[in-house]
Amino acid sequence: MLTFKLAQRFSERRSRSGLFAFIASSSTVGIVLGCAVLIASLSMMNGFQNVLEQKLLKAVPHVSFTKVEGTFDNWQSMVDIAKRDSRVIEAYPVIKQTAMLRSGDQFKGIVLEGIAAAGPHPSVTEFFSSGALSALETPNTIVLGQGIANSYGVEVGDTLELLVADQSSQQFRSPQRHGLKVVGLFEFGGELDHQMGYVSLDTARLIGEIEQGVSAIELKVSDVFQAPRIANSVGNQLPELVYVDHWMRTQGHLYRDIELVRTVIYLVLVLVMAVACFNIVSTLVMTVTKKRPQIAMLKTMGLDNRRVVATFCWQGTLSGLKGAVWGSILGIALASALPDIILLFERLLHFQVLSDDVYFVSEVPSQWRWFDVVLVSSVAVVMSAVATLYPAWRATQIEPAQALHEHH
Repeated sequence: MLTFKLAQRFSERRSRSGLFAFIASSSTVGIVLGCAVLIASLSMMNGFQNVLEQKLLKAVPHVSFTKVEGTFDNWQSMVDIAKRDSRVIEAYPVIKQTAMLRSGDQFKGIVLEGIAAAGPHPSVTEFFSSGALSALETPNTIVLGQGIANSYGVEVGDTLELLVADQSSQQFRSPQRHGLKVVGLFEFGGELDHQMGYVSLDTARLIGEIEQGVSAIELKVSDVFQAPRIANSVGNQLPELVYVDHWMRTQGHLYRDIELVRTVIYLVLVLVMAVACFNIVSTLVMTVTKKRPQIAMLKTMGLDNRRVVATFCWQGTLSGLKGAVWGSILGIALASALPDIILLFERLLHFQVLSDDVYFVSEVPSQWRWFDVVLVSSVAVVMSAVATLYPAWRATQIEPAQALHEHH
């Protein structure tokens, strides 16, 4: 391990001074900061993807079948056909319609969704306030999005007026009015809180003037990324003509955006590390220049070019390794504290990074993974090792006799 010990000796702080010490330190600091920022950035993308897969996909249907005309009167048989597919976890009936909500002199357009309070219902009910689902069994009741409630000063127990277009005639007529009592709130933590209201199937039929049946059948599937394939497979088995939809069509742009940003971060990773490693090149070139007499002396004592190269490779790699270790520790700490740090800045500066009426989530999520930490660290170390090649080659070009003569 002669080359390793020589690399350590060349790297000792006491052998450096002034500008040389600053450049040597900045190379390590650059790698530390690069690793930390990239790990935190990748953790943020992991957080967004996790919220999309684990939270948003509970609030939106994985697959949806809507009848081309009219309603599904025999919806139970449609549910049975869908559940024959082993990839389908649950199938449930819904009635969707748009309406205008009136509170005092304020109006708000919402998507009204009728669900079976007692039977199979969507996972979105996990975000209902306590007791809200069972309370929906009472006629003319509604579970309202928390964002709508906050915006219009509505509380549980209030009665709202719902305006719905008259479906019975093609002519322009005044909308039908329905009084609905708020029995609970729905809080997802994103734009859905400002869009949705939930009622029972019976209430939805009354509002939409539907005698029986439902307007759509929705599915929850085991593998969300197989949703398009499952949608087509089940849709082809249904006896009625339907519109087929799935979450990749309605919310897929979010997933594609996250993957695009992650790819860009991987490209930035290589570029940032390349820039950080330029300082290693500068440090080692200066080391070669400063240590010419010592290198010449070592070569006269029998140190061959291969070991000279190995010495400088060790020196650059050790610098990269030190930066990668400290950068990983700082990156993990930053990623873990990122949501709290952003929340603190939001409170201090009185602004919201992600507005919950615009984005699908209102808080910046973060979830660090060992894969990202190892990947970023490995790239840092490998780039550091690559950065040593030119200075190491310069060291092999030193002629011992000439270098020692110049020194004297």
